[in-house]
Amino acid sequence: MIGIKKGRGALASKDNMKTNKKGMILAIDMGNTNIVLGCIDNDKVYFEERLATDINKTELEYAVIFKTVLDLYEIDKDRIAGAIISSVVPQLVNVVKSAVEKIIDIRPYVVGPGVKTGLNLLMDEPRRVGSDLVVDAVAAIKNYGTPAIVIDLGTATTMSVINRKGDYVGGVILPGIQVALDSLVSRTAQLPRIALEAPDKVAGKNTVDCMKSGSIFGNAACIDGMIDRLAKEMGEDVADIHIVATGGLAKIMVPECQHDIVCDNELLLKGLKIIYDKNLAD
Repeated sequence: MIGIKKGRGALASKDNMKTNKKGMILAIDMGNTNIVLGCIDNDKVYFEERLATDINKTELEYAVIFKTVLDLYEIDKDRIAGAIISSVVPQLVNVVKSAVEKIIDIRPYVVGPGVKTGLNLLMDEPRRVGSDLVVDAVAAIKNYGTPAIVIDLGTATTMSVINRKGDYVGGVILPGIQVALDSLVSRTAQLPRIALEAPDKVAGKNTVDCMKSGSIFGNAACIDGMIDRLAKEMGEDVADIHIVATGGLAKIMVPECQHDIVCDNELLLKGLKIIYDKNLAD
């Protein structure tokens, strides 16, 4: 099972280190391309920002970046009662954990083996399910209900399947839209780099519009088609499934899909808050 443990960075041994408690929390999810950073409590999300993931940055550099973002949104560190981190970039966990401790003097929880999520992972290797997928699923169940399909459009495009009982029963991993486009451009001599935006028509009349059509409409058709296949496999009518999309490219892709998909870019933060609250007593 995915688990949670208290951070043990350079500052964790200080006697005056504050402990986690109820209230506003700093939530951080580290992805391969972006780090999602935000503050959230039981009432609202105060902000949500995406920073570039850089494994070469030091804990001090990340501390400066996080402090700058908090200052930008006028969040006083004394208002922050706790912190939680999830990550699919293992080499950055201790760096970011220490950075958090530097700026708010709180030991952050780190999503890892042993966590109480309330989510039953019916997978061949539950420990290998990405913590971001678990967090998204937890948030989708509480905020939207079941059955559900959760789509995360980031470095990879992932689709998580949750049955009526709230069990995580499977998923899909596709090459991310930007990753696929970058690979196409790098492996061809004459195709240019383009912006990810929808063209006016599906059938393009120039190279750039043809590439835009393939990247946007092609991936939208893929998502719609996979939803239909998953619904059939789940034995559910598509209309009865709560379909939620999140991730950096969700706002671009969701409007081009034919299915009714809710776009929620705060899903990760909501899920981290739920998991934080479940484990606070520990």
